[in-house]
Parts: sequence; C-alpha cells; structure tokens
Amino acid sequence: MKILPTRIRKIYRNSRISRKLFLAFSVMIAVPAIAISFLFIGIKQNQLYKDAMTTGGSHVARLNEQLRSKMAMIENVSSTALTQKAFVDFIHTNMRADGLRLVKFRQNQFEQMHNIIQSNEMISELSFYVDNPNLYEIWPEIYHYDRFWPQDFWVTLREEGGSAYRLFALKDGERTLSYYRLVRLPGQQQKRPSIMEIRVDHAAFFSDLLEEKGGDFFSVVMDGTNPSRYVYNPEHAFVRDAGGELNAILGRVHRQLDVLQQTSPVKITEGDQTYYAIYRYIAPLNAYVVDIASHQALMKGPRSWYVWVTAIAACVLLLMLLLVSHTTRRIFRRLDRVLISMRKVRRGQLDAKIDTGLGENETGDEIDEVAVSYNNMLDEIKRLMTQVVDKQLIAKNAQLHSLHSQINSHFLYNALESIRMLAEVQKQPAIAEALVSLGSLLRYSMKWRNDTVALGEELANIQSYIQFVNFMESADFVLTAELPSEVLRCAIPKMCLQPIVENAVHHAAPRGGGVRIQISVKAENDRQLIVEIRDDGAGVDPQTLAGLQAALRGDSDTPIVASKNGLGLENVHKRLQLHYGKDCGLWIDSEQGAYTRVTIRLPWENANLGGW
Repeated sequence: MKILPTRIRKIYRNSRISRKLFLAFSVMIAVPAIAISFLFIGIKQNQLYKDAMTTGGSHVARLNEQLRSKMAMIENVSSTALTQKAFVDFIHTNMRADGLRLVKFRQNQFEQMHNIIQSNEMISELSFYVDNPNLYEIWPEIYHYDRFWPQDFWVTLREEGGSAYRLFALKDGERTLSYYRLVRLPGQQQKRPSIMEIRVDHAAFFSDLLEEKGGDFFSVVMDGTNPSRYVYNPEHAFVRDAGGELNAILGRVHRQLDVLQQTSPVKITEGDQTYYAIYRYIAPLNAYVVDIASHQALMKGPRSWYVWVTAIAACVLLLMLLLVSHTTRRIFRRLDRVLISMRKVRRGQLDAKIDTGLGENETGDEIDEVAVSYNNMLDEIKRLMTQVVDKQLIAKNAQLHSLHSQINSHFLYNALESIRMLAEVQKQPAIAEALVSLGSLLRYSMKWRNDTVALGEELANIQSYIQFVNFMESADFVLTAELPSEVLRCAIPKMCLQPIVENAVHHAAPRGGGVRIQISVKAENDRQLIVEIRDDGAGVDPQTLAGLQAALRGDSDTPIVASKNGLGLENVHKRLQLHYGKDCGLWIDSEQGAYTRVTIRLPWENANLGGW
C-alpha cells in the first residue's frame, strides 16, 4: 500500500514546475466544475428514470385496459351467440332425421349465428363442439366433439367457472387467442359436454401492441405459465437492437414477474446492458402485459451531456495548460538556461557557464544569484579536478614502473635458473643454441625505449620464447598465428601477450607434454582490436576460473598484487585499464579438459596507444 503513494510523490517531485502549476489549477478549478456537472447530470438521470417509469406505467395501464375491453367484446359475442336458443337446441337433436328441418335451420338459425360472427371483425372463427352422434357438421361453426382437443378440457373449464381464455389456442395457437365456454354439461344422451370456442388472431386482438415499431419501451405479452411463449412485434427496434439476446432478456424478466408486486419495476442485467420492465397482470388471460426499456435508451440524453461536459472540460484544461505554459515559460526562461548548462556539465562540458548579462555592480534577482554561484562552482570543480588528475597520473606512473620491474625480474630469474640447472645436468653444447634464444628474449625485454611495439615484434619474441621452452623442457609446444598482414604493424603494449603465453606453457600442458597455442587478431566495430590467445590444454577448474573472472571484474584503481603463482593475468588486465580505460583489458573463459581462451581488448586507433 505504501508503494503507490511513494511512487506518486516521486513522479510529482520529478515533474516540471509548469506541470505542477497546471495540476494545481486543475484541482482548484476544473475538477470541482466537472464534479458539479456530473452531479447535476446524475440528478437529471434520476428524474429521467422516474419520468420514464411513469410514462411506461401509463402505457402498460392503457394496454391493459385495451386488452380487457377486447376481452369484454369477445364475452359479449359469446353471450349473444348463446341467446340463440333455437340454434343451440337444434345442434343437440337428431340433425339427420329430417332434411327439410336441416335446410330451414341453415337458412334461419345458422344464418343468424353466422351474421353474429361476421358482425365483429375481430373474431376469426366461432365453433361449437357437440357430443351428438346424429350431428351434421357445418364447418367451421359446427363440429363433433371428437374433433376437440384435449378431450377432457371441459373439466378444466368447469373448475374455472365455465369459461376460460387461452393466450395461445389449444389447437394451432401460435398466432391465435381462444375463448372457451361450456354450453351444456353431459346429460342422459351425452357423455361429454358441448363447448363453444371463439378464435381471435393475435394481429387483431393485440393490434395496438403489434403496431408499435419504435419508442423507448418495447411491449410484450407473456404467458403466465409458459416462459417461452410471448406475443410481441418482431419489427420493433428493440428486437433489432437486442439481437440474439432477446430470448435471454425476456426469460430473465419473466422469472421476476410477481402478481403481488406489479407496481415495482423489474431491473435485470444481460451482457453489458441493464433493462427495466413495467408490467400488469391480466388474470382472465393468465398473462402479463410488459413494457421493457434499456437503460441505454432511457439515458441517451444524459450520455450526450456527459460527452459535452467532457469535451468542454478538455477545452478548458487545454486553455489552462496553454496559459500556464506561456506564463511559466516567461518566468522561468532564465532558469531553463541554468538547467541547460547543468545538462551540458553532466555530459562533461565543464566550460558550460551561464551568461547572466550582469554588470560589475549588478546583483540581479534570485535566479541571477543562482547563476553566479553556479559559475563559481564550475571554476572550483575544474581546479579540483586538475589536482586530482595530476595525483592519479603520478600514482599510475609509479604503478607502471613497479609493474615493469616485477615482470622483468620475474622473467629473468626463471630463465637463468632454468639454464643453470640444464647446464649442470646435461653438460652439452646444445646450451649454446638455448643461450641464443635467451639472448633474444633478454634484448627484447631489456630494450624498453618505448611502451608500445609492433604486433609483429611481440609475436617474434613469443616465438623465441616457445623455442627456448621447447629446448629447455624437451616439450612440444606449437605456436600458430592467424593474422592479416596489415595488423603486424599495429602498435600494441609491449609484453602484454607474453605473460598469457607463459601461463599456457606452465599451466595448460601436462607434465613432459605440450599444447597448441593459437593467436588470432581482428577488429570489432572499427573501434577495438581483439586479440585472442587460445590453447587446447587442461583448462581451468570452475572454482579457479570464477576467482580469476571476479578479479578481472574488479576496480582498476586497486593496487596490483602478485599472486602465489606470479604476476599472471590480473597484472596485464590492470596495466591495460590504467592507460586505456575500463573498456579495454582482458577476459578469460575456459572449459576444463578442453581449452582456455584469453581475449584482449585494445583501442583500434594507433593514436590512443601511446603514453606508457
């Protein structure tokens, strides 16, 4: 928890003054204005929600009244039909016994019933289902009861008071509403009752609902028992916007409908959208008339207000940013010159003083005082740096002379001791040839007129050294050099390769044996000369290798101290870094039992090789 505040304080601390002023103005002016605007929009949203719920409630109530009015019309038609007692009596008699009576029935009672049906355009069919074996069917008004389905539905009608609506007709009712009414209960001649069915197309019964194609609210009539059966206008804009989520939305709404809570809107969430539903229960239909609206549609006005407030706030902040930037640029223009000078000094330009433009007796303001003090500080830094550099040069020269003496005495002692022992043991003339090689080595080592030599001269000295060692120890050391001819004249530090070859001779070869030593030279990025000395000897064990690499990564200003095995690689590495900087030096890598490779990095430009 403490990391975030610390990071914020750090970012604020490192910000420019203009940004801090901009932030201060934003907190004092812009942020409160935006907060007040959003609060106002929130209040308007609440008011819009209340108004929308009131409008939706009125719309649902109006649809409820319209549907009840049409139900009353259907019930009136059914009552009028049942008043035709002659028609009802005749269809319960033997209609086939007398053809003349049937003809008169069709001309009189049947035609009157047909006129009653035709007088109401909303009714599509009115049918009687009669359990009469002598019934003469006249479709679609008169059917035998066997054609009715389900056969035992009359029991349900009797339990529901003799009449009932079905939002979806029992037979082929996907687009049809039906009203069922008991006409006569079973008698002595009837095993089953007579039922009257009035069928009304949904397009006629729900005409007001199905004609609506737009608006914020989407009207739908839901079956109270079957959540998968609905009546709505499929061309409504809500259906198009909901897409494949429509059934899920209607299902969620249906699960929250409650007859006892009709005054409370239902709120659901589907996907990333929120929906509100207002409903009324129609008991005779056992159905709900529901108005559904999305929160996005109801609040489209406030959403545009948010956009306007955001746009205006962005413009105000931009103007504030321009004003603050202009003001701070005028106030801190001279301070910027101080910062520019500091950046130049950080890159090493110690002569980057600030031009104050003050006269001899002028003191200036606070910024001028800072500039004058800064210029005096630069003068003092240059003076102190000159003193430090002089001291370091003296110390490094002393280290180099000491190192030269150590290397020369080390080499001469070992060489002379070897010759002495060989002369005492063998007493052979071949010592003369060894002395020739030794003389070459001594002349090369003792002639220290310049601290750099040509690479070819250093290689010739190493070759003499290998010949001398092979003679003295009867060994089989092989030296190969793959060098382009142009690098043979390249100047390198004197005696920087021979100690590495000497290490290979003493530590890489098995007792009485020899190794192959290969020297290669290449230029890297036209900036550095890379010299690799590789032998195929015993290698270095991992622990010793780690110690050597750690020493080579050390500070070049630490004193040079000889190890128990002599001056070794660390001395050469520190000699190179003392004169050429930390980008130069050497590195060692090895695999035990396979090889050892020492890489020397030197400046490629010959001009940088002097000054030993």
